[in-house]
Amino acid sequence: MVRKQMEYIQHEKNATLITSLGQNEVLRLVAVAISEEILQCNAAGIYLRQEDGTYKRMAGYGVMLETMIFDPEEDLMIQRIMNTKQTLYIPDMSMDHHLVSDYVEAFNIKSLLASPIFFEDELFGLIFLFNDRTPMCLSEPEIQGVEVYAHMVSVAIRNAGIFKHRELIAEERLMQGVLRDLCMSTSSEDSLHTCFFYLGKVLHTWQLAAYLLDPCDQHTITLIKTWGDKLELGQSLTTLIQDVVKAKQILFIEDVREDERLKGQCHMKSILLIPFASMGQVAGVIAAFNVYPDVQIPLAQSIVDATALTLSNVQYVDRLENMVEERTKELAAANEKVTSIIDGMTDGFFTLDQEWKFTYINKHQFLPQNKTVTEVLGKSIWDIFPKAVGTAMYKEFHRAMRGDIPVHFEMRSVYEDVWHEIVAYPYDDGICCLFKNITEKKKYEKELRRLSSLDLIGQMAAGISHEIRNPMTTVRGFLQLLKMENKFIQYKRYLDLMIEELDRANAIITEFLSIGNTRTSELQMLDLNTIVHDIVPLIKIDAASQSQIIAVETGDIPQLLLNRNEIRQLLMNLYRNGFEAMNEGQVLTIKTYKEGNHVVLAVQDQGAGISPEVMEKLGTPFFTTKDNGTGLGLGVCYAIAARHNATIDIETGSEGTTFFIKFQAN
Repeated sequence: MVRKQMEYIQHEKNATLITSLGQNEVLRLVAVAISEEILQCNAAGIYLRQEDGTYKRMAGYGVMLETMIFDPEEDLMIQRIMNTKQTLYIPDMSMDHHLVSDYVEAFNIKSLLASPIFFEDELFGLIFLFNDRTPMCLSEPEIQGVEVYAHMVSVAIRNAGIFKHRELIAEERLMQGVLRDLCMSTSSEDSLHTCFFYLGKVLHTWQLAAYLLDPCDQHTITLIKTWGDKLELGQSLTTLIQDVVKAKQILFIEDVREDERLKGQCHMKSILLIPFASMGQVAGVIAAFNVYPDVQIPLAQSIVDATALTLSNVQYVDRLENMVEERTKELAAANEKVTSIIDGMTDGFFTLDQEWKFTYINKHQFLPQNKTVTEVLGKSIWDIFPKAVGTAMYKEFHRAMRGDIPVHFEMRSVYEDVWHEIVAYPYDDGICCLFKNITEKKKYEKELRRLSSLDLIGQMAAGISHEIRNPMTTVRGFLQLLKMENKFIQYKRYLDLMIEELDRANAIITEFLSIGNTRTSELQMLDLNTIVHDIVPLIKIDAASQSQIIAVETGDIPQLLLNRNEIRQLLMNLYRNGFEAMNEGQVLTIKTYKEGNHVVLAVQDQGAGISPEVMEKLGTPFFTTKDNGTGLGLGVCYAIAARHNATIDIETGSEGTTFFIKFQAN
């Protein structure tokens, strides 16, 4: 796109020269072009030198300084331009008092730009841009554009001088052909090819070469294109080219053999060296060999100057294209890096536009019904996640979109058994959303709450156990004495009931102490299977009393660091819970097996399963579903597992519940 735009501008500029048959028409079209491109100035004028040495406005727009004549002998600004031969740009006249003239104050000029119209070190005129309202803030490309127009005017004036001669009608047509063909040039190679073609016609030689200066080293000259024999640079020819570059003037050696500077290094009859300059900067030299003395050297200079302007534009476009290409590559690399980072996130991420349509989804974002990213992009999130309508996600996303504020919340997924931490940030085109799976975090929080409760119970148990047990022991002893007295024989049933209740209270206190026990258990290397088999007879008795069945499946497992009594207590609590959950005739299964780096003790019942509401509170002290339960049994199990560095996992369903106690294998 950049190349097309630059070609269009180049065609417009060259078309001005092609269609301008008179000097006044050229000046008018240049003024129009400046008015269309430099919008910050409200007056501009092209001033040409008169016979008396002053400069008068010949074309322009705006009424400012329309009748003003500049005298270089009195005007410091004109003198400065003639000395420096460079464009003068004063963005704010109030900051440059030494150049303020009468007309600057008279017309209240705020800002100006003056570009010289030079040709072969001769000042033909100037292009002035003014603003009497506000200072102009011209960019470097805009200033260079004015300089290009100044150079075009200088070439046009020179050509106008040539075209005045009747014998140069053919040259006029040739120059039109040069400019027309240069308009079609889109590369440096094309521009030089056109230049050589027309120089060959004018100079009647096809032995041509282009030597360009290295932009980084002005002393290095490189041969970039030749017609005819390949012409290598000798030291003497290199010196001559450097002299032409420095002087910015044509050098014609009519007889090479008589020129001492070449010292016989060149076998050509004659050499014509034309500086290759654009906007006052010499970029190289065009060399023509075996040129006859009567050739039209000024016309050749015009061809080279027109080519230099085109080549400068082409090279500028090439630089722009290279910059755009490099920047595009950098942006593509940065975009790819950002995309790679987002795709590499283990959390889900997506973006939505203002109409709730997906514009981006990373590979870790959950999609229902095994949908793919390709299927979902461009579709509404509420069509893909219809169950989410009306949930906290729906409300919070709308709050972020409408209120243009970030939102942060947690919710359980309506599509899978996971918890998500969700963050939504607004941006120009919609919102971007991050879904983080915090299911494990929720489990840890639940476990932390349970452990906090256990810690509280432990503190309570430690504080009140002795104070309660001592009077209970005293009361129980006196009740036993009363039972032995004959006069209380009629109250034996009540005394037995009181003793049972005291024993029950003592058992509760014992469980309190077991839950609150944070000391390290005395562990020994024991066989878990042996402990299971030792307690099986007791389990069978309980099973028989409830018309239930016990099944034991022990696998080949290594010995573990265990506390026998605590493992027995854990197993008893679990199998009793299992019996209470089952009906008559159902089976309770106890298994041991090795799973990876763990030894697993599994207790499986065939009850109706545990509801989600109860699952949330399992292990919480004092929570029970039994009429006579204390709510401490599972708390004791969790405490024992913790002292053995083991974990308890639960699987439940309509066909029963299984508790998995996983020990680290030694």
